Amino acid sequence: MPVKIPDTLPARGILEAENVFLMEERRAVHQDIRPLRIAILNLMPTKVATETQLLRLLGNTPLQVEVTLLHTASHSAKNTSAEHLLEHYVSFAEVRDQSFDGLIVTGAPVETLPFETVDYWPELTELLDWARTNVFSSLFICWGAQAALFHYYGIPKYPLSEKMFGVFPHRLITRHERIVQGFDDVFFAPHSRHTEIRREDILADPRLMLLAESDAAGVYMVQSADHRQVFVTGHSEYDPCTLQGEYTRDIGKGLPIAIPQNYFPADDPSREPQVRWRSHANLLFANWLNYFVYQETPFEFVPIPAEGKQG
Repeated sequence: MPVKIPDTLPARGILEAENVFLMEERRAVHQDIRPLRIAILNLMPTKVATETQLLRLLGNTPLQVEVTLLHTASHSAKNTSAEHLLEHYVSFAEVRDQSFDGLIVTGAPVETLPFETVDYWPELTELLDWARTNVFSSLFICWGAQAALFHYYGIPKYPLSEKMFGVFPHRLITRHERIVQGFDDVFFAPHSRHTEIRREDILADPRLMLLAESDAAGVYMVQSADHRQVFVTGHSEYDPCTLQGEYTRDIGKGLPIAIPQNYFPADDPSREPQVRWRSHANLLFANWLNYFVYQETPFEFVPIPAEGKQG
């Protein structure tokens, strides 16, 4: 949340130079407050676990958030009961005429498929086009980030020789963007994916800004030049035991899977995983909600004009 201090306070200049969000008294007096409307397109097969992870992070701020859970009508979920979807989810068609302050698109277990062969790709691209005018800020996670970067900017994904699996250290490329306000110089985040996007493709597009990367895991955070889109290639939302569950699942299926890196103490799967990304996850979601959604979206949301579109 912003800090309201007198214009004449000496600390103001120092804090503004550090990009700490300060608010003038005039703006604070006239600021209207209402619940933020956030839509979540949950593409993960473990829908209950994923929605719990995201709601935990969205609920860890002073902001009031009203969540709408979305599912794809063109794909039948195999791991979630029809009753759960019917009671708690709506399709994109049901919200097409609505506007939202924020949108989150999750990862999906379809990384090895070409984008266009995913059965719900036409529905997803329609939603992404709709978000350009009906959503003020969007946060894309893992495959969701790859899909949005491909659709909006033509950024390709590349197959990896082995799964990027574990918890990796990352560093900031820039410290002066509000989405990374308060991040440590080195911070950790989990990854679980078979494909990657490459920094040279991001740096070649002036509409995109590389924010953070890892020597081991590559590109981690990207934002659009207009600050309305944030792309995160990892899974900061993961619970402590999510990677453990994925590892145990793949071992049980006889799939080739390595022990997740930097996760179990001494790489011993019999020991309790070590969590080193919880504070980063909370800060990432709090920054997105505050700086990109709450502080920017108008009180009376109106469709964003066509010239505000990306791509």
